[in-house]
Amino acid sequence: MRVDTDDFARPCSCGKEHRIEVNEILIEAGAVDKLEEEMSDGFLKEYISPLLICDTNTYQATEEIMEEIYDRCQVLVLDADGLHADNYAVEIVENYMEEDIDLILAVGAGTIHDISRYVAYKYRIPFVSVPTAASVDGFVSTVAAMTWDGLKKTVPAAAPMCVYADTNIFANAPKRLNASGVSDLFGKYICLADWKIASLLTGEYYCEYVAELEEKALKTVKSCLRAIAAGEEEACEKLMYALILSGLAMQMVGNSRPASCAEHHMSHLWEMEVINDHVEALHGEKVSVGVMLVLHEYKRIARKIREGKCHAKPYMNQDEALLKETFGKKGLLEGICRENEPELLLEVKPGRLQGCLTEIADIIDELPDEEEMRHLLEKAGCTIDLHDIGLDEELAALSLRLSPYVRRRLSLMRVSKMLEIND
Repeated sequence: MRVDTDDFARPCSCGKEHRIEVNEILIEAGAVDKLEEEMSDGFLKEYISPLLICDTNTYQATEEIMEEIYDRCQVLVLDADGLHADNYAVEIVENYMEEDIDLILAVGAGTIHDISRYVAYKYRIPFVSVPTAASVDGFVSTVAAMTWDGLKKTVPAAAPMCVYADTNIFANAPKRLNASGVSDLFGKYICLADWKIASLLTGEYYCEYVAELEEKALKTVKSCLRAIAAGEEEACEKLMYALILSGLAMQMVGNSRPASCAEHHMSHLWEMEVINDHVEALHGEKVSVGVMLVLHEYKRIARKIREGKCHAKPYMNQDEALLKETFGKKGLLEGICRENEPELLLEVKPGRLQGCLTEIADIIDELPDEEEMRHLLEKAGCTIDLHDIGLDEELAALSLRLSPYVRRRLSLMRVSKMLEIND
């Protein structure tokens, strides 16, 4: 399957001309053979000092099938145990890089790609994506989710010049990674609702066409959940295609707005380890747990709106003491305060919010109900509850309250701080 990126780069009814920086996307068995051909005799031949970045797991999974490519490159194998996309990993790469590196090959899943595309952006080096698992939607994104001195940040990053997703590699990845990819995609239900609500309340830019791409990605995956769980090659290709579609949506907007909001904020909070110990769970696994918690709260808000028991109120900062207590003990308070300045809720007018409550409830009603969402996630073998990722169920309320602060992005969870709900 070859994805024609020209289909996405065009003037749009939203008033923005979307740009796509990826030249070629190939999703098929033998894709890395095409990569080797391009490096030998094609458009990648001009790069004479490539650096290949992988980890111990992806090296083991690809060293045989990519032997000729490895022979062409300076190879950095990062220890997969405890590897994170953070400033420490970036420092390792920087210390290993030769000065004449002119191309980066990212051979791995989400963490390797975040590290690689951040380094590629920082040093203005083109990079090539070789996904080894259909586990995240960030392979073609122009941002990277990084942990910087303990704080989760979304930072500018380079899009790959091309993607070679070889079915012989990613379809043989552990099935847990496929489930993580499904989980990451199912987060789009929440973030698209958040995006619509933010646009409704503040006039934030919203693109119907980009939202439709994310919805197409969701439909593609929903059609073959059991086959994905079984590891069937065609279904895994559809999953990879859907993940790349989501990444292109981010690229078209220029940030992660179409693909990440309240559900991802939950994941980022747990990754910061300010209310919990270290969680040995994949990114997508935390996202799907976040989806279920946020969905439950959004459905509750919608019910209270319909019952006339939910009303807008002026914004008041009621979490200052909690933020000091929670983030201060980790030395992260200053960074969290900077992330949230100026306060987003000052852009939301109480009168406007009150007048939009019925429309907000309509948007929430379009989301799957909790039972349906649970069923979909179960079909794909995804994580669902806090205990599935090793967290105490009692953390739910605190996670919902604190998670909106990890990223300065308007979500209904953040807006709910301006809602008076009578239970």
